[in-house]
Amino acid sequence: MTFIDGAAPPAPDVVKEGSDQGFMADVIEQSRETPVIVDFWAPWCGPCRTLGPMLEKAVHGAGGKVRMVKINIDENPGVAGQLGVRSIPAVYAFDQGRPVDGFMGAIPESQIKLFIDRLAGADMTAEIEPLLEQAAESIQLGDIGGAAQAYTAVLQLDPTNTKAIAGMARIALSAGDAANAEEILAMAPPEKASDPDIAGVRAALELAGKAADAGDNDELGAQVAANPNDHQTRFEYAEALSARGDLEGASEQLLTIIERNRDWNEGAARTQLLKIFEAAGPMSEVTKQGRRKLSAILFS
Repeated sequence: MTFIDGAAPPAPDVVKEGSDQGFMADVIEQSRETPVIVDFWAPWCGPCRTLGPMLEKAVHGAGGKVRMVKINIDENPGVAGQLGVRSIPAVYAFDQGRPVDGFMGAIPESQIKLFIDRLAGADMTAEIEPLLEQAAESIQLGDIGGAAQAYTAVLQLDPTNTKAIAGMARIALSAGDAANAEEILAMAPPEKASDPDIAGVRAALELAGKAADAGDNDELGAQVAANPNDHQTRFEYAEALSARGDLEGASEQLLTIIERNRDWNEGAARTQLLKIFEAAGPMSEVTKQGRRKLSAILFS
């Protein structure tokens, strides 16, 4: 074919309507040359109408490195049924003739871009640090959902990232789901089990595991207020506070013991305080402020 005035050939149509009958050619065979994402949708699906255009935009932005096939499951239920699609929108990515990735439901445009870029083979390592910073900022603002989304995006890029694994585990623990936190920590490879972020969450889980045996916070607090020099009760109060997630309050109680008698019970208060610092994490305000106060007490 000859193109007038040396014009380049038209760009291939990277987004097309698909069908059960054309699935083998449009998806399986095509994916042996270029990765293909399949968007299972239906006209009555509201989230589909939001997700579809964002997917198309990202695919067009990939410059031909990824293709997209849209399949209306009302008209073509066969392949969706074979893949076990139970709700839509559902997106599957195919490469070399087999499914390699996917997601269910609508997701933010930023995550869609990451999904497409990863499939296109882009170097995604530069995306990780900004996402971790976004997660940390979200936590400071109390936006736990936003933090979870950022951590999830990191794990899509690097499933062994310890900061993201630890972050997701802390979110689960803060919601009172210690079992889920344990499952998330199991995602960390064995060689990273001693990573400070992972170890910190394990320390927090250890503290939380004592909640059932800890005394009543209000009762212990009242006893301490009535007898401020009862270090044993203050220590038990700190244990109860930390077991129920108040690491800052526990830190203050332990610092008070150290200030009044740093050698009490063979330094038990300092040992417990260091556990709290580990559980809170080295960059937490609990740890940074606690260490400053501890230094002031020890070197005054």
